[in-house]
Amino acid sequence: MLITTSNKLQMAIILVTGASGQLGNEIRVLSKNYPGYEFIFTDIENLDITNKSEVNDFVRKSDPDWIINCAAYNFVDKAEQEEEKAFMINSLSVGNLAGAIRDTDRRLIHVSTDYVFDGNANTPYNENSETNPLSVYARSKRAGEQNALTHHASMIIRTSWLYSSFGNNFVKTILKNADEKELLKVVFDQVGTPTYAADLAYAIMTIVAGVVRNQKAFKPGIYHYSNEGVCSWYDFACEIVEMSGSECRVIPILSGEFPSKVKRPSFSVLDKSKIKENYGLEIPYWKDSLKKCINLLR
Repeated sequence: MLITTSNKLQMAIILVTGASGQLGNEIRVLSKNYPGYEFIFTDIENLDITNKSEVNDFVRKSDPDWIINCAAYNFVDKAEQEEEKAFMINSLSVGNLAGAIRDTDRRLIHVSTDYVFDGNANTPYNENSETNPLSVYARSKRAGEQNALTHHASMIIRTSWLYSSFGNNFVKTILKNADEKELLKVVFDQVGTPTYAADLAYAIMTIVAGVVRNQKAFKPGIYHYSNEGVCSWYDFACEIVEMSGSECRVIPILSGEFPSKVKRPSFSVLDKSKIKENYGLEIPYWKDSLKKCINLLR
């Protein structure tokens, strides 16, 4: 569905692709707090970003100052059988968006993933850390980053373990299973940081507004964003169950006990120093944000 929100005192036109997903929906919620901005929310029904000519036509007609690309193929296991589709959505489409605004000063914010890393580190990954994607999904996301960087005014934000009150995600899965089962088994040997999509949306709009109001300089390149703190998927699940008031037991298991076609990073904690320093962001602790989300869902 194509949705446009606007105000007479227009300060910027923002095109949001993948608007029906977790992050896109959170940006939609926030949009009402930004009078003077025109938001154009699109999804596959009205803009196929894998179609180069369609993207060029849409961008020419809508004339956005910013493109926030929230669209992604996120089926990590399924991507092994759908490599072409994963690369079309996660890589080719990013090149189409970047190409549509090349030779202009329009800004592109593209969202990527912690999966570009192999998880062999033992200290948080920064933006200069070497990437080594382990799966088709991860390689497609890394290729998307490279395509985004072909435009001189692109910002890539890598995030991790995204969840929201919208869409399908780990938090909703655990809540549903905890309601239906007495026991859940969750891996404890994969460590990272959950990210509440509402917090990421707020960070993105804080950056956009700061630049539009000339309060911050736009500095293109790669950035990392997740909530603060560190946990395993087991810790995350335990907290979800406890906050929901469920009596379901959660027990830790090794990744080897959980059947999967894809090797996932065992450690994917992100160093967020750069985005905090460049844009003055204060990032919430993951448990505090999780509580907000569960309160919306319960």
